Amino acid sequence: MEAVTAWRPRVPGVAEVFHAHFVEHAYPVHVHDAWTLLIVDSGAIQFDLDRHHRGAVAGSTVTLLPPFVPHDGRAATHSGFHKRVLYLDSSVLAPGLAGAAVDEPDMRDPVLRRRIDQLHLVLDRPGEEFEAESRLALIQDRLRQHLDRHFREDSAPPRRVADELRQLLDARLATGITLQEAGLLLGSHPGHLVRSFGAAFGLPPHRYLLSRRIERARALLLTGLKPADVAAEAGFHDQAHLHRHFKRHVGVTPGVFANGRSPAGNGGAVRERMHYAAAPPVDR
Repeated sequence: MEAVTAWRPRVPGVAEVFHAHFVEHAYPVHVHDAWTLLIVDSGAIQFDLDRHHRGAVAGSTVTLLPPFVPHDGRAATHSGFHKRVLYLDSSVLAPGLAGAAVDEPDMRDPVLRRRIDQLHLVLDRPGEEFEAESRLALIQDRLRQHLDRHFREDSAPPRRVADELRQLLDARLATGITLQEAGLLLGSHPGHLVRSFGAAFGLPPHRYLLSRRIERARALLLTGLKPADVAAEAGFHDQAHLHRHFKRHVGVTPGVFANGRSPAGNGGAVRERMHYAAAPPVDR
């Protein structure tokens, strides 16, 4: 059975997410105005790229097709193939890298493959746009390393950049900030921001921001604010977004946490902290 799912996430740099299972369908020769980042979950694909015979198979291989280069596509097995595609804005990679992608569109890179898989999972969850952007930044750097033999790391001092990014995240706790905006403000590439922050603080910036929002939500719930209002005040996408992450971090839902607070003042707050001291730590 052939099936397609497609959507446009609210993540800078991602023009479209496309998941498909094809058995008989064959793509005619066509072009995209975006970079096509493809992973195959089962089966195999045959395609011609710029009149050269190519293929993509399930496993650790990643395929990258540049914008405006003609290609087609068809199943290479009787059972067809499952694929997941990210169409990335043409600005995500420099135009000068297109030639390298035409010459070698397939990259056998388990780390890159795993990062793309993780990004697909995050893109399917509303409210996780900052995490998706962080993961895309690391993928972007990895692709540049494959395609650009002159690739160089950002020269900005890692610790300074990490400290400045943390200050930005703390200041934008409720409203949030994109990595693109942070990069412009700090004069650093988003991929360098993510790597530097992780090296300095032991967790990526999206998990730091989430843990700070959870702490803010706990404090607001203990004042008697309703979970729906807490979600907005603490920077969550909606109440369901708060509910999912709060339960994972604290061990109970926001409603249960709020109903368990004591009206007796400070003593009640102390008992709350003791009661949740055994909650699992933030996943790093």
